[in-house]
Amino acid sequence: MKIKKLLLGDEALALGAINAGLSGAYAYPGTPSTEILEYVQGNEVARQRKLHSHWSSNEKTAVEEAMGMSYCGKRAIVSMKHVGMNVAADAFVNSGMTGANGGLLVIAADDPSMHSSQNEQDSRFYADFALVPALEPSNQQEAYDMARYGFELSERFAIPVVVRLVTRLSHSRAVVETDAEPMPENELHYPRNPRQWVLMPAISKERYKVLLEDYKKFEEASETSPFNRYIDAADKSLGIVVTGLGWNYLNEVFPEGIPFPTVKVSQYPLPTRMISRLFDECDEVMVIEEGQPLVERKLRGQLDRTGKRIYGKLSGELNLTGELTPDGVREGMAKVKGDMECLHGKKLHAASQVTKPRPPALCQGCGHRDVYAALNGVLEEYENPKVFGDIGCYTLGFLSPFNAIDTCVDMGASITMAKGAADAGQHPAVAIIGDSTFTHSGMTGLLDAINENTPMTVIISDNLTTGMTGGQDSQGTGKLEDICRGLGADPAHVRTIDALPKNVEQMKALFREEIDYPGLSVIVSRRECIQTARRHASAKK
Repeated sequence: MKIKKLLLGDEALALGAINAGLSGAYAYPGTPSTEILEYVQGNEVARQRKLHSHWSSNEKTAVEEAMGMSYCGKRAIVSMKHVGMNVAADAFVNSGMTGANGGLLVIAADDPSMHSSQNEQDSRFYADFALVPALEPSNQQEAYDMARYGFELSERFAIPVVVRLVTRLSHSRAVVETDAEPMPENELHYPRNPRQWVLMPAISKERYKVLLEDYKKFEEASETSPFNRYIDAADKSLGIVVTGLGWNYLNEVFPEGIPFPTVKVSQYPLPTRMISRLFDECDEVMVIEEGQPLVERKLRGQLDRTGKRIYGKLSGELNLTGELTPDGVREGMAKVKGDMECLHGKKLHAASQVTKPRPPALCQGCGHRDVYAALNGVLEEYENPKVFGDIGCYTLGFLSPFNAIDTCVDMGASITMAKGAADAGQHPAVAIIGDSTFTHSGMTGLLDAINENTPMTVIISDNLTTGMTGGQDSQGTGKLEDICRGLGADPAHVRTIDALPKNVEQMKALFREEIDYPGLSVIVSRRECIQTARRHASAKK
């Protein structure tokens, strides 16, 4: 029996994993992936089974923890946003060499258009680089179905499987048919060849040969995948290769049926026989994909020699940056097939003339506001001060009215960039970092600064949560000062202050004192996030 539920794409994938016998879920929060672990944590079956679900310190530790569960034969998922794959890359790429035992899904939620991200990178490249299979659902139902299929694929080939989502799929709802009863969890069991998990050079050389041989099997699995298919049509003047969410958009453009032969791709490596057939039968080919032109590049490299025209992002028919949209697909098709009446006329979704852009801002009552007010007041006293920022709510301090930070590159870069600037002779060199970002990837940079007693000031703006992604647990809560002292920071220069409006003058005095200290100082400015404080207050009523 099936049960229909209205689910986000993130929720559909999470529920699919639970119903497929999930034992452990690991993640670091980041839009648009956060709702995956949140759903697992709130699911009744997961609670009854006491499935392991906890926010990890960062994406690398999350992947390694999921690998450990897979080693023991259990099914595990690890989820993150696309830039989290950069942090996880060391463990993830090597997981292609170790392989998997229990089913292991590495879920990456990409953010085309950079709604809340530093870049638009495409996680399919990571799967391609690591030589592992990848799944890319085109709708919420496929996201649900791919969880079980992905676990089975992972266990069939003893390999991790990437599942790539995008913002519009992660954060839109649809009716999904779900299983009434979840599968049982796997029993504890270990790899047939545990030596392959020890990546010493002699073993890695052999494992790499195995991986290359297995890749041929992954390609064959794509040819027979229920998520890849060749849809024939009468008009052979154009063939279409469409991936993931683009399949939905293409069907919106042609609600009466796609008139051209089409290869729908939702499993990688690419189904080359299907695509070769398309090239053989059609005069020209168009590639429609969300994200970067990974498929288009591959086809140009392999099939351009046929002399047939390939349309897509690289040739300008589709936008190379930003999200793919139904309008964008319609306009791209019109550029290629301008004689089709159904492609012309009013846009599907005209831009609103009512809504006005509203830039993000720090919440009223946020402790970061008082930190920036005090810091700006002090830095006016110095010539050419520089503040190195980081990833979190406090990044909004770059905007008016504070205009307080000079850089923001990636998680943890505030401390290391401030250190490099101080090494170059910059003074003051101030780093500002949040509590969750500090435990994610700031601690190692602080250790560098401690070892050289670098003349710089680190402000850990502690709001007792991971605020930007909705208030998830922060791994350093209640431990930040101990962590800094444990790393070797001078206890006399590990200072704490409450970030309250009434303490602004006291904060100024403290900032001034530590900026003038000719060595490393750490200031923990603490005040609970106003949003989580309200939730906690409501829960007590």
